[in-house]
Amino acid sequence: MTVAQPMDPRTRVGNPAIDSMGIRDRLGGAHAARTLMFRELDALVRYCGTTPQPRDAYRLAIVDANCLAKRSAKSRSLTFRYLVDLYGLEDTQLVFVSLMHFWQRDPESGPILALCAALARDGWLARLADYILNLKVGTSVSRSTVEDQIERVAPERLSDATRKSLAQNINSTFTQSGHLKGRSTKHRIRAKPTPTNAAFALLISYASGARGPALFETVYTKSLDCSREEAMAMAEAASRRGLMRFNRVGDVMEVAFPDIISRADLERIREQN
Repeated sequence: MTVAQPMDPRTRVGNPAIDSMGIRDRLGGAHAARTLMFRELDALVRYCGTTPQPRDAYRLAIVDANCLAKRSAKSRSLTFRYLVDLYGLEDTQLVFVSLMHFWQRDPESGPILALCAALARDGWLARLADYILNLKVGTSVSRSTVEDQIERVAPERLSDATRKSLAQNINSTFTQSGHLKGRSTKHRIRAKPTPTNAAFALLISYASGARGPALFETVYTKSLDCSREEAMAMAEAASRRGLMRFNRVGDVMEVAFPDIISRADLERIREQN
């Protein structure tokens, strides 16, 4: 299975419409120092709830109230910074608002929901996802093989120590999301996506500018780790459950998210086309 590059405008660095929705692109991101941080995100949601709040509310919870039980003030501040990098933690950003929307309805889908949100915000993760998602089930994945891929993506850009850290964190993230299994040497396994995951992946794909069949060729829908036909079946199931609207007649496909995308964000999305 060939995984397409993200078919979205994230390569248009500085696009205000994309930035305002919480989608960003830069060759960097939290993964140079941290993983998906799913455990911290899950604990934060349990503490603060799934109703999106202003970023300062999350800062107060993490830094002042120490809701994540970090040992030092520096650790609390860094944790807040990296969670912002990964997820936005802002009630005005579509990526985070929709993440909480779907999380509230189906918390068991959290790991792949978190991965999809991080893909929209972390340039390293988005650029290295192809390598992991392309691997056949059962293939071994070591830190060194991911380091080799990093060097292909960004030749001579990172120090040996940073490249090692990034590779370890990428492997850990895809283990947390259910795409890899194991410790020092990991193995590719098939993830277990849900219709909720499909709805969120399609929302971010749509917000990023993909339309029609291209909705199923973005890095977000590829993270569902299934065939295009299976992804469409999950989209239809999500539509029946009221998570989104999905209509298909042959290769003509339409999606809509009337309960999630605000009028202002809808205008920003339309500006791209």
